[in-house]
Amino acid sequence: MTFRLYDTATREVRDFVPLEEGKAGLYVCGLTVQSEPHVGHVRSGVNFDVLQRWLRFRGFEVTFIRNTTDIDDKILAKAAEQGRPWYNLAYAMHRELDKAYAALNVAPPTYEPAATGHVPEMIELILALITKGHAYAAEDGSGDVYFDVRSWPQYGELTRQRIDDMEAAEDADPRGKRDPRDFALWKGWKKDSEPETAAWPSPWGPGRPGWHIECSAMAGKYLGKAFDIHGGGVDLRFPHHENEQAQSRAAGHPFASYWMHNAWITTAGEKMSKSLGNSLTIPAVLGRFRGIELRYYLVSAHYRSHVEFSFEALEESAVGFRRIEGFLARARAVLGEIPADGMPCADFVNAMDDDLGTPAAVAAIHEVAREGNKLLAGGDSAALRGTAASVLAMLDVLGLSPDDVAWASSTGGHEQQLTEAVDVLVRGLLEQRAEARASKDFSTADAIRDRIKAAGIEIEDTPTGPSWSLEAGKK
Repeated sequence: MTFRLYDTATREVRDFVPLEEGKAGLYVCGLTVQSEPHVGHVRSGVNFDVLQRWLRFRGFEVTFIRNTTDIDDKILAKAAEQGRPWYNLAYAMHRELDKAYAALNVAPPTYEPAATGHVPEMIELILALITKGHAYAAEDGSGDVYFDVRSWPQYGELTRQRIDDMEAAEDADPRGKRDPRDFALWKGWKKDSEPETAAWPSPWGPGRPGWHIECSAMAGKYLGKAFDIHGGGVDLRFPHHENEQAQSRAAGHPFASYWMHNAWITTAGEKMSKSLGNSLTIPAVLGRFRGIELRYYLVSAHYRSHVEFSFEALEESAVGFRRIEGFLARARAVLGEIPADGMPCADFVNAMDDDLGTPAAVAAIHEVAREGNKLLAGGDSAALRGTAASVLAMLDVLGLSPDDVAWASSTGGHEQQLTEAVDVLVRGLLEQRAEARASKDFSTADAIRDRIKAAGIEIEDTPTGPSWSLEAGKK
């Protein structure tokens, strides 16, 4: 089966045909580093991490660019509120974002360009648009430069909108615009309200780039005028991605062949965001669940499906993942080591080839694990080895392998040490329970069982002996 993707531009699932055989160029709009990242923020990172992992599994050489917006109105406003330099806020929040990605085993991209490091490329692109008659400098002396949306007849094609039906752009003062829908490419420095450090020299005077021009310039620099896939959150389709496409193609760049958008994570039916006050920061969630469990929760939903977040749903998801972990632990107890040369099953591959169908892929992992549990009673066997190796391989493709060193490094090994220490204590109690049952001292055996359960630990009796796991929501 050919790898197929849902293309937002055409609104259909299409075979993935790269511009260059065997290679895939991927650009994803990263975050504006204005505040601590929450669960809604990192979903895009996890989803497109799965995409790059699958492309590589399918044999593609992937160039993955994910930018960072480190200068914009929100960053300037928040920094002023906090009484700190804007660049200090952006840097600190970027470091928090890196920690969040690492905690969820999001592999780093090929390169992560920052907007402030690419102002010359943006100015060059703006000059090209002015030369081609698609952009103009405001006549009010503000130093602003705008894209002329009516000069580009295809404007609105990505989101299938008519210009006359659109609302006015809100990214700059409308007084210098020819049309209220024209959007800012360059913002003149406002010396009365903005720090001097937030301005760069340009042909139109000191200022800074508009949001949309950033991604066009950075995508072009690292992936070329034409590349394969452009991704981001569904909320970026308009105006951000619509504007990116318009300005890039107006400058003569073919730009992206496919558009991919991940859906929101919502709380109480609304998009999770700082402005709604319902955000859940990554450190807060990881105080209750492991990073691998949060990633499993995010991966289990299809990237185009909205997810209504709740700790109850996360607990239920974590229990499901622990069942897979339990099988691998029991398999190791029988096999010693699980072979590292396993391959995903056909159902898993077909699911992933069908627009990254992770829900069906996760279901396939559970099915193989169930078959593996049945094989445990027979002891070491080629079938058990193959099944366990397949489960581990499928988890690895999704970034969920418990053996991945990223999970240990994200906690400095402390969580693994804690698990090993608890394992020693619990197994000691289980041995006492087994001795009591063998002596038919069932009251003592029940008391030990209740003591273990009171600590938030579930016991499962298996053909190879009892195993334990934490109850949902307990760490």
